[in-house]
Amino acid sequence: MIFNEVAIIEESALKNSPFSDLTVHEMHTIEAIGLSGRRNTSDVARRLKVTLGTVSVAVNNLVNKGYVERSRDPKDRRIYLLKLTKNGRVLYRVHHKLHMDMVKHTIHGFDKEEVAVLKAGLRNLYDYLKKAKMNLAKEEDNYE
Repeated sequence: MIFNEVAIIEESALKNSPFSDLTVHEMHTIEAIGLSGRRNTSDVARRLKVTLGTVSVAVNNLVNKGYVERSRDPKDRRIYLLKLTKNGRVLYRVHHKLHMDMVKHTIHGFDKEEVAVLKAGLRNLYDYLKKAKMNLAKEEDNYE
């Protein structure tokens, strides 16, 4: 339920912004590429937990729209490195601020102990979801 609300907010924020030419998936691809320099398509696919083909399509769109630059790795010409353009970096920061605003609003009025309890609860939820996902993958392997 919360995930759906966040997705709706992200989609609406995109549609009503200078970045209305992007999809939420493309925005998350920009987020996965990040500001830290150059990433290759495999890194981005792992971060998003999607296939290389899915990332390639998104990256092609983002290159055509002017949000991402793609260049060959000088050490290995088979690998493409991805880097955000100025517009890509602006969008990254806007999207990051949206998430930070959600976090600030969530913990507004909490004391340090309450924040610590919330963090512990979210960590427990994350661990549970990670284990459940691994179990689902094992079950899928058993059916193949």
